[in-house]
Amino acid sequence: MKTEQSPLQKPVRVINIGLERFAEDLRSADIPVIQMDWRPPAGGDPRLIALLDRLAEEA
Repeated sequence: MKTEQSPLQKPVRVINIGLERFAEDLRSADIPVIQMDWRPPAGGDPRLIALLDRLAEEA
């Protein structure tokens, strides 16, 4: 029977979706980080998002 390792005993791996500063802090602690450059659609403007949603529905 194979004994599984607790997630707390495994190495930490991080995907950061947000402020680059969080990734920098993790890297300074020698934690591997992938930084995603994500921004909300239409800059987060609800009116523009609604328009984009309507366009997507028509496509």
